[in-house]
Amino acid sequence: MNAWIAIGLTVVGCYGVKLLGLSVPAGVLERPVVRRLSALLPVALLAALTAQQTFEDSGALVVDARAAGVAAAAVAVLLRAPFLLVIAVAVLVTAAVRAIS
Repeated sequence: MNAWIAIGLTVVGCYGVKLLGLSVPAGVLERPVVRRLSALLPVALLAALTAQQTFEDSGALVVDARAAGVAAAAVAVLLRAPFLLVIAVAVLVTAAVRAIS
């Protein structure tokens, strides 16, 4: 029963957020600050999610093969590698570090 309450609250919350977004006046959305934030917010959220998934395990800070993979991907990005190559480098470095340790 508790799961259904959680599902119901999530549905109502999602609908409320969508309704709130639709009720914002167009003038507010045209402001430069709002445009800049809406462009940067997804990148910031993705970076935070990546950092949390890479460096956290059961509430503790962990530095393992995933950190090496992220570091290798960062180097590939700095070298302006194509996206698929960045992912491949991260996967290969992570696998190599796991195989060694």
